[in-house]
Amino acid sequence: MWINLPSDLLSNVFSYLPPHSLARAMVTCRHWHDCARSTTTSRHQHPPWFVALPTHARNLCFVHNPIESTWHLLGLKHVPSLTRPVSTIPGHGLILFKSTGSVPLQLSVCDPFTSRFRHLPQLRKSRTNPAVGVIEDCPSQFNVYVAGGMCKAASGGAASYEPTLEMFDSRSNNWTIIGSMPIEFAVRLTVWTPNESVYSRGVLYWMTSARAYSIMGFDMSSNKWKELSVPMGDTLEFAAMVPRDGKLAVIGGTHGGNVLVWELGEDDKCTKCVGIEGGVCLYKEIAKEMVVWRRDGNHKNKWEWYSIEGCNQISGKRLENYPIKGLFLHPNLACSSSFF
Repeated sequence: MWINLPSDLLSNVFSYLPPHSLARAMVTCRHWHDCARSTTTSRHQHPPWFVALPTHARNLCFVHNPIESTWHLLGLKHVPSLTRPVSTIPGHGLILFKSTGSVPLQLSVCDPFTSRFRHLPQLRKSRTNPAVGVIEDCPSQFNVYVAGGMCKAASGGAASYEPTLEMFDSRSNNWTIIGSMPIEFAVRLTVWTPNESVYSRGVLYWMTSARAYSIMGFDMSSNKWKELSVPMGDTLEFAAMVPRDGKLAVIGGTHGGNVLVWELGEDDKCTKCVGIEGGVCLYKEIAKEMVVWRRDGNHKNKWEWYSIEGCNQISGKRLENYPIKGLFLHPNLACSSSFF
């Protein structure tokens, strides 16, 4: 019966499978393989996978399957060595990389599960060390934003801060300068380059990477910038932004080892909250235990903390303990993406 199912019906069935089950279905027969490769699984049906990228071993990628609670090792030999991960484009199953060092910014994307890789076009304004952010408009489109950075003078003089914001549209495959920014924002986003961005209610937010932490946001509708204060921003040991039910939330750690979470209210002030969209992972090294806070799959309004055992061996082979950059990602095994 399964062999005779129409491709569109079989593809619909496959869309409900978690990524590891879909991968197993792909090796059953050619018909199932072709259907699975054209299937886009719903990212809302399954929890995201945790991706651990060693900071000193650029060609390695560890991924944690939250359903089977297993670690897997993927190779990233197709990713240039002089790059580092910026963020994920989670709905598309992509990792966004940027060039390192004092060279002009070059962005690239990679699907770690299918080994697909490509560079984005050169920016309109050549710049170094800007803030980078991502917005996913729909399953078929994403935008990348670049703000601030250093730009060389046209006459060959000293470099200066670049007070502009430009956007890459994945459908048109082009960069566009969409606005200017206060020079003090450009300075702070360049000197204390953010680790991540969050899009919430029409505003793209970045947070500076050093104390005292502060948040800068760009309103897409008005093309205006604003600044928000981070609660306890001058005393937190660490701070990060995350989305929660479409709102901006901030998670921070105190000297006493406590973790606090705030949510941005309607008045642009933060109040404590009890949940985070997608999940939060506190981590340090690949072999050390990690702590995750995410929504209970069986209860939409229930959130829970649980631990992930660190990865110290793969297929019986013991691994070195690496410091890592952690990301969340929804694996995409389909080959239907026109972006590649």
